[in-house]
Amino acid sequence: MEVTNKKLILKDYVSGFPKESDMEVICTDRINLKLPEENSSKGAVLVKNLFLAADPHLRPLMKKADNFSVLQSFTPGTPLYGYGVAKIVDSKHPDFKEGDLVWGITGWEEYTLITAPETLFKIHNTDDDDVPLSYYSGILGMPGLTAYAGFFNVCAPKRGERVFISAAAGAVGQLVGQFAKLSGCYVVGSVGSQDKVALVKKKFGFDDAFNYKEEPDLDAALKRYFPEGIDIYFELVGGKMLDAVLVNMKVHGRIAVCGMISQYTLDKPEGITNITSLVYKRIRMQGYNVVDYYHLYHKYLDFILPYIKEGKISCVEDIVDGLENGALALVRVFRGLNIGKQVVSLAN
Repeated sequence: MEVTNKKLILKDYVSGFPKESDMEVICTDRINLKLPEENSSKGAVLVKNLFLAADPHLRPLMKKADNFSVLQSFTPGTPLYGYGVAKIVDSKHPDFKEGDLVWGITGWEEYTLITAPETLFKIHNTDDDDVPLSYYSGILGMPGLTAYAGFFNVCAPKRGERVFISAAAGAVGQLVGQFAKLSGCYVVGSVGSQDKVALVKKKFGFDDAFNYKEEPDLDAALKRYFPEGIDIYFELVGGKMLDAVLVNMKVHGRIAVCGMISQYTLDKPEGITNITSLVYKRIRMQGYNVVDYYHLYHKYLDFILPYIKEGKISCVEDIVDGLENGALALVRVFRGLNIGKQVVSLAN
């Protein structure tokens, strides 16, 4: 059987904030849904993409660069790629069979040929009404494992510690805040609107939150919420926020650097002036990537699934339908307009 494969491509490298017009949906030649028997397809799988994750880390890949340690820049004229949820259509790999559901790196297109499927994760909880399949692009996928590994392994929290999270309403930040509350910590988040302030306090149980856009002095804001200083900072923003946090950290504080979304649209990243705080306060600041913690995924599932089923951890998804809305979804993320995990659904 042959079908037309719809794809979202990057038209050219991007400077500044991406626009919808920087991307384009095209229909390529027809694709055969049965893999050929020759050696060229040995070990490959063909998948039908169901959900695509509009993640902040896709923005740096839209500019020409060769210094990314995990993913390489997109090539203009070819489909974007990132984390997603898919169903195996045909397989030449012994670990996967037709009909298997998986999550991992896939293309922003209806069908993707994956030649090295060893990094795909099989999805087993397919009959659980409490666990929508879209969750594997968020809380049960890359963002969830990122939050879990960063908070528990990098930050090593202790009960009673004071935790600050930037981009607290996003896919990772909302989970880190809930993990911190489960660990007996005091938690404050920064977000970009009053609606998000209400969300993280009422839905996710943060002790407090503030809209950074309404704070003319971030240093003063942090001193207001953390008069005794910050033990743990979960870094998702960078720039002026990181600079203000550094002088408000406690001695021997820890900073997990997960992302720096404020810097992704800048041609020249902002400098940090308070970096000497790392020395004076003996702060440990560590960058990390989720791929370093893939081996913890099944341990993470054992941890998170009971909390989801018991209603003790929540997640919010912002889902748009259709690949034709993929560019819009990405722009919403880069502009901070999404509420929770931004997902593009191709399931229908």
